[in-house]
Order: sequence, then C-alpha cells, then structure tokens
Amino acid sequence: MRISVLGAGGWGTTLAILLHLNGHEVTLWEYKKSYAKILNRHRENKIYLPGIKIPKEISITHDLETASFNKHMLVIAIPSQFVRNVLKEIKKFDYKNTTFVSVAKGIEKKSLMTISQVIKDEIKDIQSPAIGVLSGPSHAEEVSRKIPTAVVAASTDISTAKQIQATFMTSYFRVYSSTDILGVEYGGALKNVIAIGAGIVDGAKFGDNTKAAIMTRGIAEISRLGIYLGARPETFSGLSGMGDLIVTCMSRHSRNRYVGEQIGKGKKLKDILKSMNMVAEGVETSKAVHQLSKEHEVETPICSAVYQILFEERDPIKVTYELMTRDMKSED
Repeated sequence: MRISVLGAGGWGTTLAILLHLNGHEVTLWEYKKSYAKILNRHRENKIYLPGIKIPKEISITHDLETASFNKHMLVIAIPSQFVRNVLKEIKKFDYKNTTFVSVAKGIEKKSLMTISQVIKDEIKDIQSPAIGVLSGPSHAEEVSRKIPTAVVAASTDISTAKQIQATFMTSYFRVYSSTDILGVEYGGALKNVIAIGAGIVDGAKFGDNTKAAIMTRGIAEISRLGIYLGARPETFSGLSGMGDLIVTCMSRHSRNRYVGEQIGKGKKLKDILKSMNMVAEGVETSKAVHQLSKEHEVETPICSAVYQILFEERDPIKVTYELMTRDMKSED
C-alpha cells in the first residue's frame, strides 16, 4: 500500500518505520520545512526519537500535497488541536480512495469533537467507513525498539478496522479490531487527563495507595462520560481504556504524567510546557472534558480536580483533601 504518515513526531516516525518494515511504500510528512531537511539529511529524528534510524526508502517531505496525493491510507499523527487546519488543506486534493487513520489522542477543545468526528466534520463528503483510529498502550520509545505491544484498530465498519489491523500488525505490534470507534477515542483521550492526576500524585509524594485510587476511580469517570457520549462499556476495560490508562499513569515515557509530576512539585504549567519539545495532549483535553462534563451533567471529580489545578492554580494538596472528603458514595 501507498501510505503517508502526517506528523514526524516520535509516534509518527515510529509508525512510518513500522509500516515500511511491513512492506508498504511510506511517506513521512513534517510540517516544518527546515526540520524535514534535517530528517532527510541525518535519517534520524534526533529531537523526538533519538537513536532510531529512518530507512532511506521512507520518503520525507514538507509538501502536504506530495504526501497526500494518490495514497491508500493517511495516518494522522498530528497533535489533536492542529488536525483540523491540516484537513482543510488535504480536502483540496484527491482523497476519494483514501482511508484516514487517526493515531492522535485528544479532543478538539473548541468543538469538543473526537478526531474521527473532526475528520467527518471537515471533509463533508467522506464516508464513515473511510475513517479509522489506532489506539492503545504504545509508547514510541518502546515500539521503535520492537518491544512487544498490543493496540486496537477501530472503525464503524468492521472491514475498515480489519484493513487497518492487517496493515499495522507485526510480530511485535499486535493489533485487535473493534467497531467502537468512539469508545477507543474517548479512552485514549480521557486517560491523558487522569495521567496528569497520577503525575501530580507522584510529584506531591502521596504514595501508591493514592495513585491506585486515582487510576481506578479514573477509569470509572472515563467510562461514565464515554458511555454517555455513545461508547460501549466493555471498551473501557480493554487496551484503549484500562490498558492505555495504566501505561500512561505509570510510565517514565508519559508526557502527561510528567506534566502532572512537575505540577505536584510546585512548578507552573506555562513553565513546564515551555520546557517540553513534545505535546502533552491531556492539558488541552482537560479543558474539553471540563466542558463536556458541565454540558452533559456527568460527574467527573478527578478530571475536574485536574482542571482546577492546571487552570485555576489551585493547590494539589487542598484539592486532594476535597476529593477525599466528598459525600459518601457507593462504588457501583
């Protein structure tokens, strides 16, 4: 297949290499012209994926039309808040026989849409079977080194989900299929907010008990909101739900956990983000979750606490105390 990966961050670069090793003709698109030249010259993504060589057969370009024209599949590995602007350009080209696969894990903060919904909204004549997502517990730092990993490919059309599954499946990258595209997307996006909370626990040195509580009650919040928005309950106990939550809350590779950890240590959000090369999707997603929860009157106390700490600069210790002393509840 002729496949373009849009976005040359760590994950986009990793997937481009994986797809090349699977025998596909791969193009990697980098939005900065100067960095595209650096990638071509060194064949290594030294900022986002150091130590991993990019095979010479992978074409690297800054030109979006070159990357998008006459491709069987476009893999969208762009931070979620920038996806719509790229789609506005892509829809000028011929995409009639192209499958769009989102690997972004976020919710657009203005529209409150998942990325599959953004694709459908921006490219009006695209059919739902031409849209899919790939998500799950999968850090680029590990997949690029062929560490065994399992993820989920989802689409409203099972044949599309299975096409994506077959395209990405390798001996070290196991792909399951699903038709619950919203569940897979909400799991991948909302867990980033909980991971910031888990990082705050680490930074404030609360302990393992606290972190276990955050993760367990966090998946309850993710499920509650996701089900209300149209997802299936069982999806949140799978790889794109609980699986992704575990790895993002626990891993040293997690950007969202790192942001929370620095907040827990007393640093300011703007200073943390300024020091990072990569995007922590959970920061903007926390705004979207806060709005969704308010609009639909769905209780998400941990996500609300993260929002308050990030954007209202509330003290993590005081907010945690408030979480612990809420009215008594049943776990059901």
